[in-house]
Amino acid sequence: MNDDPGSTSGPAHRKWWDRLGHLFSGEPRNRAELIDELRTAQANGLLSADTLPMLEGALKVTELTVDDVMVPRVQIVMIAADAPLSDILSAVVESGHSRFPVHGEDKDEILGVLLAKDLLKYFGNGADFDIRAILRPAVLIPESMRLNVLLAEFRRSRNHLAMVVDEYGGVAGLITIEDVLEQIVGEIDDEHDDAEEPAQIHVQADGSWLVSALTPIEDFNEEIGADFSDEEFDTIGGLVTAEFGHLPEVDEETTAGEFRFHVTEADDRRVQQFHVSRRASDA
Repeated sequence: MNDDPGSTSGPAHRKWWDRLGHLFSGEPRNRAELIDELRTAQANGLLSADTLPMLEGALKVTELTVDDVMVPRVQIVMIAADAPLSDILSAVVESGHSRFPVHGEDKDEILGVLLAKDLLKYFGNGADFDIRAILRPAVLIPESMRLNVLLAEFRRSRNHLAMVVDEYGGVAGLITIEDVLEQIVGEIDDEHDDAEEPAQIHVQADGSWLVSALTPIEDFNEEIGADFSDEEFDTIGGLVTAEFGHLPEVDEETTAGEFRFHVTEADDRRVQQFHVSRRASDA
């Protein structure tokens, strides 16, 4: 049978499709071989440079779990159910988020999720405000859930946010549909996202340093002579925030290894800069 005369497919095109058909023919194959086939397709001009990373990302979400990409507990902007309306509005405006977990007596008691848009009718008149009356149900998921399963659940339930709980039922973190989609399509910035800063370390006259929180731990170690592990965290900001045990504010201090970290810049979402000095030099 002759090929479709209207087709522009050449021998290379047919050869690749034959290989791809063989790949899905039911014979044992692995993910690495599929990636190789897709990269060959891209090299042959059958996939665009933008499409290949998305396909690789779509494959990656089948292997990643929620705890690989979730926002850790210490970085979540939560709202207390008994907070006054003025404090709630301030938190919403300053953070720029659209959804907020609301907790009861402690942060492990999640009562529901507050949508910022549901507060609009209370601007200028909060006399009848009852936060519990406008909460949306909170979705609770385990840390071990795979991202592709979570994405299907988000689509089915039309939820955009889920609270991640550990084996004891405590809040471990938070994940949004955007966090999952970013694993496929790459970083998604909005008007509230700060432009990523170049990692910087500035030596001060007294031998201390001003360090951007986005500095990779590997660069920090090389520049300053430290030996922090980068197995659990990528940036010095992530490592030091974990040492605090909460999202620190400006002028808070902590120590890690032989260094003292003083927060010099921070907002409601993350630490931005530290003043770093060696503990041995502190009088």
